[in-house]
Amino acid sequence: MRLHPLSLALCLALPSIALAEEAPEPGQTAELTRVVVSATRTERVIADVPNTVDVIDRARMDETLTRDLKDLFRYEPGISVTSSFGRFGLGDIRVRGLGGNRVRIQTDGIPVSDAFSIGSFSNANRNFVDLDTLKRVEVVRGPTSSLYGSDALGGVVSFVTKDPSDYLGEGKDSYFGLKFGYESSWSGLFAGATAAARLSERWSAMVAVDHRQGKETENMGRVGGEGAARTRTDPQDRDGRSLLTKLVYEPSATQRFKLTVEGNEDSADTDLLSMRGRQASTGATNRLVTGDDHQTRARVSLAHEMDEVGAWFADSLDWQVYRQDSETTQDTMEVRRTSRGVNERRERQFNFDQRLYGVQANFHKEFETGGARHTLSYGLDVSRAETRQKRDGLVYNLDSGAVSNAMLPDVFPVRDFPISRTTNAALYVQDEIALADDRLRLIPAVRVDRYELKPRADAIFREDNPGLEIADLRKTSVSPKLGAVWHFAGQWSLFGGYSRGFRSPPYNDVNIGFTNRMFGYTAIPNPDLKPETSNGYEAGLRFVGPALSASLSTYYNTYRDFIDSTRFIGFNAEGLQVFQSQNIDDVRIYGVELKSSVDLAALSDAWSGWSLRGAVAWSRGKGRGAEAVEVAPGVIEDRTVTTHLASVDPLTATLGVAYDHADWGAELAGRFVGRKDRLPPVQSGAPAHYRQTPGYAVLDLLAHWDFTPGARFNVGVFNLADRRYFDAGDMPLVTPGSNVVDRFTSPGRNVSMSLALEW
Repeated sequence: MRLHPLSLALCLALPSIALAEEAPEPGQTAELTRVVVSATRTERVIADVPNTVDVIDRARMDETLTRDLKDLFRYEPGISVTSSFGRFGLGDIRVRGLGGNRVRIQTDGIPVSDAFSIGSFSNANRNFVDLDTLKRVEVVRGPTSSLYGSDALGGVVSFVTKDPSDYLGEGKDSYFGLKFGYESSWSGLFAGATAAARLSERWSAMVAVDHRQGKETENMGRVGGEGAARTRTDPQDRDGRSLLTKLVYEPSATQRFKLTVEGNEDSADTDLLSMRGRQASTGATNRLVTGDDHQTRARVSLAHEMDEVGAWFADSLDWQVYRQDSETTQDTMEVRRTSRGVNERRERQFNFDQRLYGVQANFHKEFETGGARHTLSYGLDVSRAETRQKRDGLVYNLDSGAVSNAMLPDVFPVRDFPISRTTNAALYVQDEIALADDRLRLIPAVRVDRYELKPRADAIFREDNPGLEIADLRKTSVSPKLGAVWHFAGQWSLFGGYSRGFRSPPYNDVNIGFTNRMFGYTAIPNPDLKPETSNGYEAGLRFVGPALSASLSTYYNTYRDFIDSTRFIGFNAEGLQVFQSQNIDDVRIYGVELKSSVDLAALSDAWSGWSLRGAVAWSRGKGRGAEAVEVAPGVIEDRTVTTHLASVDPLTATLGVAYDHADWGAELAGRFVGRKDRLPPVQSGAPAHYRQTPGYAVLDLLAHWDFTPGARFNVGVFNLADRRYFDAGDMPLVTPGSNVVDRFTSPGRNVSMSLALEW
């Protein structure tokens, strides 16, 4: 039986509404009464914010044995995390079908480094946060540039790290905790320690350290050995560690200074067995290919919070200054025999680093005008980043002993864009207007961003791109927003509104530069790129009762001027093909989302301890190119047709049944995903379509046991039935006849466990 997605959503929603009507009196359930900050930059329960927000707290992360981003969003339909076969692992976070640098990811308000990739050997991701250092994750779905500026085109993922106050309370001046764990899917071992102490009446501090190590993440590939036919994952050794320290000074009960030092480091050594053997593209035979990848992030920040300012301009405020350094280094080594019979060793190095400085300040003021109560929030956000990227390499002739930096088509070292300094300065203002005894809330907001790009061509870039003129860029963007929440009948409320998003033209698109005369092409800068923009519309219905909380929403987002990197635009006077980044695509993504939880104990004492939670996300996405393309002299390919977006997930749902006793509990959780049958057509050649990702249903079993005060054991068995399935975001666009699709399968039955001790 095949249900229409909207029918499925209603099937889940109607029983929830019926349960709600049986509730004896108003009350609160956990889901929609959680306090969030990211949605409005003020502390509000989810039921009072005008858009869809997800909150995953520390307790839930521990219950689901969350170790990485894929675990984090495992039970959050509408949010997905991609991963790739081979050495690079996890990819981007997609929110409602939009991912990459179009989603703002931040830690304590500070954005993480950009993602960047080029070719087969260079891929800098944004996976820079150890989730064990977090106390909460908030996700705002849809355009959010009115509060967070550029890159919040598709949404905001906000990581909030732990504080000493999370461990110290009345009569408790010290804390020490240990945590150990194991995950069979990658033979992963991890251990962590956290210590917090009140040093004096005004001073407190905490230190958290974590270490992790393991092997490659398993899949269900059946073909081993060496070469392009291999579908099992390549052997890998992984290692990582993190440090979070905070020193807090409280001159009074209403203000705090926080000094934070945070660092994260990950390494992976990969034996790329799948890249051994004869290479069809070059005719060479690879005898050995290895990858050595290393990434680090370090930040220091000083923050100040005042709860009671008592001034005409603010009742409360917070500000912080920060510096953050992020770097990815990836080394690749190949030993091979060329098609001409020459034995050689090739060593490649890719480096991408970004240094970020910034200051943020937020002010809040409450006042009344007539029958309206206002909460005015305003502030500034100024940041400056310097971004560098370089590829380098050497070729060693193992027969003659000659060494060369020419690894065609490149002569190393090269930069694919000049050293770039970007400065962003922004002001925002938002007013939360409460009317009719707080039953109606209107939230208008606007933010103005000034973006400046100043590239600097050093000797490496100049030598690789002689005579190429690079360009500065200055853009101003205005991002308005209007939201509303109407509590129209007791526990029922309507919410929705409009929000605009934008993304400034990236440095690598504005000033991309390389010329390859051997293969007859060149790439040139484009100083006329326009920012990518979006218009987001959302409306929804919520219910918050003693037994049930539920939220049903629909959204419609349009995106304009998407940037197509290295687009072919014609030929120059030398006869070289010319590529340039250009604004071309218009995209629209729309969908329906339902989320609910039921506390069955509120309905009957016989159901004490039992609860249900579920969610459904259905979405569609289409894009349209702006014009036809000359793919070769005299050959025109029409790309103006509307096509489906591969980044939009199919119908996804989760359902969990949980039982919690005084000192133990268990949950049976199901994940259900429909077939991904809406894919873009193959633009050139045959076949005319890509392989569809099959649908699947997977069951997980989670349990916890507090076997003594201060000691908890968590265990989870994932993919109980050992199903062979593909996460929709993991399978790239491959033809139906591909014989290596098993590479992209998820792990089979696997076990995770952790032991936490605290004093």
